[in-house]
Amino acid sequence: MAVALVGATASGKSALAHELALANGDVEILSVDSMCVYRGMDIGTAKATLSERREVNYHLLDLVDPSDEYTVSEFQGAARAAASEVWARGGSILYVGGTGLYGRAVLDDLDIPGRFPEVRAELDARADDGVGLYEQLRLLDSAAAEKIEPTNLRRVIRALEVTLGSGRPFSSFGAGLRQYGPSRVVQVGLNCEFDVLDVRIRRRFEAWIERGLVEEVAHLREHGMSRTARQAVGYRELLRHLDEGADLDRCVEDAIQQSRRLARRQRSWFQRDPRVEWFDDPYDAAKRLEEVLGSPDGFVRD
Repeated sequence: MAVALVGATASGKSALAHELALANGDVEILSVDSMCVYRGMDIGTAKATLSERREVNYHLLDLVDPSDEYTVSEFQGAARAAASEVWARGGSILYVGGTGLYGRAVLDDLDIPGRFPEVRAELDARADDGVGLYEQLRLLDSAAAEKIEPTNLRRVIRALEVTLGSGRPFSSFGAGLRQYGPSRVVQVGLNCEFDVLDVRIRRRFEAWIERGLVEEVAHLREHGMSRTARQAVGYRELLRHLDEGADLDRCVEDAIQQSRRLARRQRSWFQRDPRVEWFDDPYDAAKRLEEVLGSPDGFVRD
């Protein structure tokens, strides 16, 4: 059995999920968060604490070092393996998180194209010839070219990387993120008004600073952080303080504002998905989650 709990950062997903799993002993939590996969990135990701992990089984946390790059396809593979382990011992899965792309990869079992570094390096070396790259894509995969603006060099290069590296057209890898098929896993959305989220985000970040977030970022920086890890909201802003000497109070304020923008992007992402069932009251959301896990709705549909 499986169900997913989605929503914006600071909406209360993590606390609700932990309480539900604690009250239902066979429920295990699979985190769907692109930054919780990094070891040591604990405070600023609101990662489940060690004491919480002793109470409930959590998966997909601390998978790699922050110095490593980690792809969506790697996460998808790890999520499949974790789900198989839970089901093999008769448990139920509660997917929880706000990283929309990672969620779609797992819940919709997307066909994700791989990475081809050597091909990418060759294409990046030709980045000044944007017109030529687009024309090459149009010849190799006209369907993909029609959906990409010729001036969007990043997307043109990615489509060419996949087409050349995999030997199959980029457009053959699924209908795209704007298309929503039948639900494989029921998704319950926890809604929260932005004025409430804004207050929570400020209080939470200020509490993280008190707990030692600056020191956590300094330690991570000393041991090396990948480009992706350095872009995490909250970490990116504090790295400006550590790397460039920017004023700490200003960086904290910027992090709070960026977290608020992230919350709006996350809610917009999930609200586009017509399959999400929204609830304003956490009690009602929890009731629906338990209902799904105890009914045929909880079976994953392939």
